[in-house]
Amino acid sequence: MPVDLHVVTPQREVWAGEAEMVIARGIDGEVGILGGHAPLLIQLAVGPLRILQESSSEIRAVVDGGFMHVTSGSEGTRVDVMASQAELQSEIDFEAAARRQQELQGRDDEESKQALARAQARLDLRSSDPL
Repeated sequence: MPVDLHVVTPQREVWAGEAEMVIARGIDGEVGILGGHAPLLIQLAVGPLRILQESSSEIRAVVDGGFMHVTSGSEGTRVDVMASQAELQSEIDFEAAARRQQELQGRDDEESKQALARAQARLDLRSSDPL
């Protein structure tokens, strides 16, 4: 049973469609959602979002925190990922993320640490194995 997935930010709908499984990083660890999953609301950490499709392909994205809301009923399972920022792997400017990471190295303020985590999450997608 597929999952109806919507990944949105305040600016745009990043991705929408059917997925066999959605894997995200919550603040307490990773969670995988399949069709028929129990209703759930979790706070997301800065990190990867993996969308596994029926054709055995995988779409990868990065989210800058936010929430994932799961509902299931007679009409199926819907997953809404709501993040302040989200990018598909194909949209990421890896050179800009690397420059940003270098700029932020060694800074101790909380805002810099959060920005560094966002840059690192993007760079982590660059090194992930393509399917």
